[in-house]
Amino acid sequence: MSAHTSQVPGAADVSAPERSGRVVAVNVSRGGVPKLPVDGAAVGRMGLAGDSHNEPEPGHGGPEQAVCLYSTEAIERVGADGHRSFPGAYGENLTVSGIEFGELQAGDRLQIGAGGLLLQLTKYAAPCQTIAQYFAGGRFGRISPAAHPEDARWYARVLVEGTVRTGDAITVLDRAESGAD
Repeated sequence: MSAHTSQVPGAADVSAPERSGRVVAVNVSRGGVPKLPVDGAAVGRMGLAGDSHNEPEPGHGGPEQAVCLYSTEAIERVGADGHRSFPGAYGENLTVSGIEFGELQAGDRLQIGAGGLLLQLTKYAAPCQTIAQYFAGGRFGRISPAAHPEDARWYARVLVEGTVRTGDAITVLDRAESGAD
């Protein structure tokens, strides 16, 4: 049987399981990296309260890059390759677990927590020189979306403002369900 069907004899086929995960760290900084963990933050159209960037737009921040996300699974893979990798090291605001980043695409929407926060992925976050200090030999291309999309970071816009806290549940809404183009 395929991974997308029920394995109970006589049971009706069901669609693929819901893609969900959890926020394991909420990270902010007054500029630069690493971004440091906080219990939670208000999230507005321009990003997390208490967070800012040393680099001006268009490289960092702005409404299309309001929130940066990264996964613990990627942190583990990158660390196994000999690089320093930990939540907030690469400038992400939300470190999440349980979501396969290689399966995400621009337009996917993420429902976070019970407070109504809704994000929409806009594009991969290209790595830059700011994070090179954490990579052996400065090889920050290790998290480039062209080389390793499963280990790349994502930018998101804020569709519905809210709050985010460590431990919040995340649901990746199906593109048809979310109304994404």
